[in-house]
Amino acid sequence: MTKAIKLLTALPSPQRQRLMSLAREVSFPEDARIFEAGGTADRFWVIRSGAVSLTQQVTAHRLVTVAGLGAGDLLGWSWLFPPYQWDFGAEAFSPVRAYEYDAAAVLRLCEEDQQLGLILVRSVAEILAHRLETTRSKLMEQYSTHRRGVL
Repeated sequence: MTKAIKLLTALPSPQRQRLMSLAREVSFPEDARIFEAGGTADRFWVIRSGAVSLTQQVTAHRLVTVAGLGAGDLLGWSWLFPPYQWDFGAEAFSPVRAYEYDAAAVLRLCEEDQQLGLILVRSVAEILAHRLETTRSKLMEQYSTHRRGVL
């Protein structure tokens, strides 16, 4: 399995500085819902400290954690792709400190600095590929465990 990419460290210094100029420091208390699946994806975060659970509603009363994120991880990518709605929910598993970015401002910056835009999109794509690989591995593990229990 490939190593997870960290968004800010993937950017060259000049582009990282430009992106950081748009950052706003925020915090979330433990158990806070950061966003809900289906909500408008108009921002994203880079986690500075703490842990966040990505969740999926599987029944009316059951949420399942599909991934855990920590320091340096990107939280939210749906702001890059129509229809700009969250695919999952997110909840602070512990107190969280993060850099928050307004998606519209970042997209404008990417139009101005196309090198930043290209690096940012490639980095997010690599993050998504890694998360897909991780999710696939977890599903395969669950399937094989389930199959062994049935036989």
